[in-house]
Amino acid sequence: MAKRKQVSKTSDTTRERIQVSALTNHWPKSVGMVVLGCLAQAFALQSILGSDVTATRLLSHSLWNDLVKQLGGKIHLNQIDQSASSDVPFLSLFLTLIFVSVVALVGCAAIVGFRRKLKRSTDALSPIEQTCKVAASGWRWWFLPWFWEMARILVFTGGLETTLVLMTALYHYVLAISLAGWLTELVAPLLRSKETSGLLRESEENPAPRKLDALPIALLAAVVAYVVVFTVMNWQLYRGLLVPHGDSVMYEEHLWNVLHGKGFRSYLDQGLFLGEHIQVIHLALLPLYALWPSHLLLELCESLALAAGAFPVFWMARRWSGSSRSAACLAIAYLLYSPLQFLDIAIDLKTFRPISFGMTAMMFALDQLERGRLKSTIGLFVVGLAAKEDFALILAPLGIWIAAQPFLKDARRSNDGEHRLPEFLTSRRRSQQYGIGLVVASLGYLLLTTRILIPWFRGGAEVHYARYFARFGDSLGEIVVNMLTQPGLLIEELVTISSISYLLALLLPLAFLPLLSPARFSVAVPILGLLCLNEIVKGDPQPYHHFHAPVVPVLFWAAAHSLQIFNGNSKGRLRLLVDQFLSSNQQFVPVFVLLLGGTIGAVVGISPLSIRFWDTGSFFYWKKLYVPSERAEKFAVVLEQIPPESRVASTDFVHPRFTHYERSYDYSHYLRKVAGYENQVPEDTDFIVIDTRHYYSDIKSPEQIRELQTEPEKWELLEDRTDGYFIILKRRR
Repeated sequence: MAKRKQVSKTSDTTRERIQVSALTNHWPKSVGMVVLGCLAQAFALQSILGSDVTATRLLSHSLWNDLVKQLGGKIHLNQIDQSASSDVPFLSLFLTLIFVSVVALVGCAAIVGFRRKLKRSTDALSPIEQTCKVAASGWRWWFLPWFWEMARILVFTGGLETTLVLMTALYHYVLAISLAGWLTELVAPLLRSKETSGLLRESEENPAPRKLDALPIALLAAVVAYVVVFTVMNWQLYRGLLVPHGDSVMYEEHLWNVLHGKGFRSYLDQGLFLGEHIQVIHLALLPLYALWPSHLLLELCESLALAAGAFPVFWMARRWSGSSRSAACLAIAYLLYSPLQFLDIAIDLKTFRPISFGMTAMMFALDQLERGRLKSTIGLFVVGLAAKEDFALILAPLGIWIAAQPFLKDARRSNDGEHRLPEFLTSRRRSQQYGIGLVVASLGYLLLTTRILIPWFRGGAEVHYARYFARFGDSLGEIVVNMLTQPGLLIEELVTISSISYLLALLLPLAFLPLLSPARFSVAVPILGLLCLNEIVKGDPQPYHHFHAPVVPVLFWAAAHSLQIFNGNSKGRLRLLVDQFLSSNQQFVPVFVLLLGGTIGAVVGISPLSIRFWDTGSFFYWKKLYVPSERAEKFAVVLEQIPPESRVASTDFVHPRFTHYERSYDYSHYLRKVAGYENQVPEDTDFIVIDTRHYYSDIKSPEQIRELQTEPEKWELLEDRTDGYFIILKRRR
């Protein structure tokens, strides 16, 4: 017994000597890496904060001004071109980054030590050794903005103006990548622990065992958090009179009018809504809407539907990675994906679009396709098409992918031999039958909707979205012909800075994982090309609107498949490259994707995880958008003066409050069919309500109202009881 204790003491002493020796060898390198990383990052941040061109891509002018002052600098205004610059002291930035680094390293050491103590482990690296390893690897990421700035200086010196503009516009992405890589290295010690190693490989060679059907608690918590946060945000926007009627609340008016026998329409439409899109999926909400006839119901259902897409992402990612943890990372990254969040709340605060239901249906359909459940797959395809005809642009290339599966590598086993696609995808005859059938059905449906149904409901007029591609013609037929016969014009319109910016916004938050599954990514290529040609997208090349909804399922489907490259048994070149230059931990890439989605969302998004949400000078500051203002409170007085059986014409952001009235007309400069395509309200209008304080309002006083200028004998100006926030006109009978 005494000998055993003596041996134990000797081994402990030897282990301590080895650890001290290792620490002596590694700490100079680690400290040097931290100091150099802080110097590089401080240099890049000084450059970013030094100009309003780069600083205001991240911060509002007021926050930029406050931050510069806090760091001991000043803002200088150029009187000639009205540009602004600052002189932030380098030492202030450097010392701030050193402080952040020390706090991060101390926190890392404390967490590693706590976990080591809980496991009572004696063979793991000590907290200080582990912290040295993190310092040596994590702070390498802080050199990335410095390299980018050096390259930008070289480009500026070379006079390459177009490249300089692009590099300046992408600076916030570089910072996001640098931060995500650094954070991933910080959490790496937790991922390498023996306690979690048993969770990293979970075979699905056989039908999924019951234990694999359970969803991780972290994923369920993230889904619940998403639904709660975005539902509250949507509801508060609506209560604050900030949600437009056009392209948002008009869909709730469809349900109200159908429920009350007025047809599938709002009075914005040229007739029935089917003249705009073959988009009927929101009618499925009628049973719930009959119980709760409110736009708030639609907002809740949309957030639930978008969040539910995380489940098929998890199932597909687990199928290919063999790891629940990797799958959960990709699924949570889906919830953090800023293009997804802009489907819930668009940049112009349009908070509801039925296309979101189709996006989730397609996500589930792709999962069911991989499981070999054809009936449910086809049913979900139909649901997607009911959400918008745009999904046919995804289904046709998907049909080609299915037909080509017997000839493609990913139709066979994955790299570790653990997963096989269903038999009908590997059988040449059956895959070609299903694939060609899907191509024919999708193209046939697209032609039926765009060339027959929609024009018929529009009285023979061309579909309205033909004008998005005006460079190629006036009609869809002319546009398609010119795209096919004028390759020079097509390439000229495709290869632009706006196209690069748009594609980066979609692919970078996923760390370009979809590109590692080229066959699956090719399914998205046709519609990505059309998005880059869309003139609305070109004007604002970010996925801020709804056009990208059909692409999102394909990108995550391809990203999930590419995770097989990074599983524990993979020996491909890319896996070896990751091991050599990034991390030997097989969880590095999934965690990096998760954190990258969060950091990019912080610089471009409008959620509570973004800078804009907390920036007091930003349009998206939470107190401005999600706390109802005096304007919203004053509107209650307006509703008291207008009977529900009235026919009301109103400006856009108060228009949603009148959709349950006898009729609700749009009061704007748009020429509507209900008004005979003239600049007037319909003859049967009883009241006109004008919002004078919304940021799009162009009427501030009664003297500016066209009806009081041209037909004062027909309209009575009601007494103002809203302190000038709203103007009400009543028709004289």
